[in-house]
Amino acid sequence: MAIPRTKPGNYPAILSYGFRPFFLLGALNAGIAILFWLPLFYGLLDTASLFAPVDWHIHEMLFGYIAAVVTGFLLTAIPNWTGRLPVQGMPLLVLVLLWLAGRFAVFFSSLIGWIAAAATDSAFLFAVAMAAAVEIVAGRNWRNLKVLAPVSVLFVANLLFHLEAHFNGLSDISRRLGIGAVVLLIMIIGGRIIPSFTRNWLVRRNPGRLPVPVGRYDTVVIAISAISLIAWTAFPNGVITGAALLTSALLNAVRLGRWAGDRTLRDPLVLMLHLAYVFLPVGLIFAGLATILPSVPPAAGLHAFGVGAIGCMTLAVMMRATLGHTGRELRAGVDGCSVFAAVLLAGVLRVCAAFHPAQEILLYLSAAAWSAGFLGYVALFGGMLLRSKVRVGEDEGRDLLVRMVTGKRS
Repeated sequence: MAIPRTKPGNYPAILSYGFRPFFLLGALNAGIAILFWLPLFYGLLDTASLFAPVDWHIHEMLFGYIAAVVTGFLLTAIPNWTGRLPVQGMPLLVLVLLWLAGRFAVFFSSLIGWIAAAATDSAFLFAVAMAAAVEIVAGRNWRNLKVLAPVSVLFVANLLFHLEAHFNGLSDISRRLGIGAVVLLIMIIGGRIIPSFTRNWLVRRNPGRLPVPVGRYDTVVIAISAISLIAWTAFPNGVITGAALLTSALLNAVRLGRWAGDRTLRDPLVLMLHLAYVFLPVGLIFAGLATILPSVPPAAGLHAFGVGAIGCMTLAVMMRATLGHTGRELRAGVDGCSVFAAVLLAGVLRVCAAFHPAQEILLYLSAAAWSAGFLGYVALFGGMLLRSKVRVGEDEGRDLLVRMVTGKRS
C-alpha cells in the first residue's frame, strides 16, 4: 500500500512537509545573517545580543541554519520510514515559530536575559527531538531511533554554548562539539547518498567503473574520524590529536576516491556532492596541522568544515531534495550550478583568508559569495517550496530523502 504523503487541511503548501519551511527559513537565515556578521565584527553595527560578535555568528550558523536544515531533512525522511503522515499543519507551524523565537531570543538576549534566551533557543531542538521520537516510536521503527543522536548532540552543544558564552565570555568546546557533530553526520549520510546517487547515474548514463559499495572500510573510517573529532573537541592542541585528525583526513580522501566522482562531470547535481565532500579531508588536514604547528591558524580548519563541507553539502542536498520532493526533474541547470559555485567559492576564499595578510577583502568577498549562494537558492527554489507539488518527475522525487538516509539504490 502506498504511504499517504500528506493529509488534506486548511493550511498553505509550505506547511505540508518539514523540508518546505525549514529549507526556506534556513537558507534565508544563512544568506541574511552573514550580511550582519562582518559589520558586527568590525564594530560598524551592533546587536542587543549578549553574545560576542564572533559567537553570534557561529551560533546562528550552527544552531540557526544547520538546525533548520537537519530538521527539514528529518521531518521529511521519518514518514517514509514509519508509514505515518508527516508532521504538518499546526504542529509544523509550532516548530517553525519555536525556531523563529530562538533567533529573536539570541539577537535580543541582553533585553530578556541569558537564561530566558538559552531556554527559548534550546526549546526548538528539544521539540524537534521529541517530535521525531514520537513519530518513530509510534511507527515502531526502532532501528531509526539512532537518527536522534545528531539532534541530541546539537541540543547539548547549544546549551553548552550559552553556558560557555555567559561564564567564560566566549564559546570554546561547544563550537567544536557542534561542528564535529555535523561533520560526522555528513560522513555518515554522505557515505550513503554520494556513492548511491553516483552509481544510479552512472548505470543509466555512463556505464563503466562504479563506486565501491559501502562496507567495512567506511565503518572504520567513520569510527576513527569520530574518535579524532572527539579528541579535537576536548583537546584541540597536541601531537596525538593532530595525528588522529591527519589520519582521518587520509582515510576520508581515500574513501572519496573510491566513489568514482571523476566520472560524474556531466551531472552537476551528483558532482556537487563529491565537491562538497572534498572539504572534509581538507578541514581535517588544517585542523590537524593547527594542533601541531603554531603557523597554521585554527580558523582554517573551522571554516573548511563550516563554510566548505557543511555549507556546500547542505546546499547540494537542499537543491536535490527540493527538486525531487516537489515533483520536478533532477537537473541543476545553469542557475543552480551558479548558486552552488558561489558557496564553493565562499569556502575557498574563507580558508584562504585565514592565511592571507589581505584578510579583510577576502572576508568580504567570501561573505558576499556565501550570501549570493543562499539567497540565490531562495530566489530559484523558494517558489517551489511555497507551491503545491507538481506531477512532472514525481516518481524520481518520491522517497528521495529516505534513499539519502538508507543508501538504497533506485
